Amino acid sequence: MRDEAFDIVVLDWMLPDGDGIALCGEMRAAQDATPVLMLTARAEVADRVQGLRSGADDYVVKPFEVDELLARIDALVRRSRMLSHAISVGALWIDPLTRSVSLRGRGLELTSKEYGLLLRLAAVQPEVVDRATLLADIWQLKFDPQSGVLDVHVSRLRDKLGDCAWMIETVRGAGYRLRGSRES
Repeated sequence: MRDEAFDIVVLDWMLPDGDGIALCGEMRAAQDATPVLMLTARAEVADRVQGLRSGADDYVVKPFEVDELLARIDALVRRSRMLSHAISVGALWIDPLTRSVSLRGRGLELTSKEYGLLLRLAAVQPEVVDRATLLADIWQLKFDPQSGVLDVHVSRLRDKLGDCAWMIETVRGAGYRLRGSRES
């Protein structure tokens, strides 16, 4: 789940190597908004409430009817897609509604300018955005395109992306682009 984005997570409360409630809580703490359907034998009202309060979007008790489970999965995915204006580029997730960014399910702390720069590149990905456009859009001032302010912010943003710094590609003489994979 840290390396890939999923449309939905079907999660049992009791996992062989841990606790589904704790995992759901970790997902939410990391700003992972993937819909979670808790599927478990724990049927008490207090259990259902705890599951939903941990961050699950729905809760189904075993035994269940397969048709109902599939309908609930479809509904969660449909609702998630309708509500989400988020942009996904590879393992990067940007939610303009909450101004949050996560990479491999882990939240990134970005400055306002870093966020704006990343959002601008993601909005047109995989197109190249020239330096003058980025400077005008993010700083809303007319900077000399050769100004180092953009380079400094790109460098800091790459530092925060860590081993995924390659996602921001410098296109010599043209500008920058955001890549979803190393091959693109």
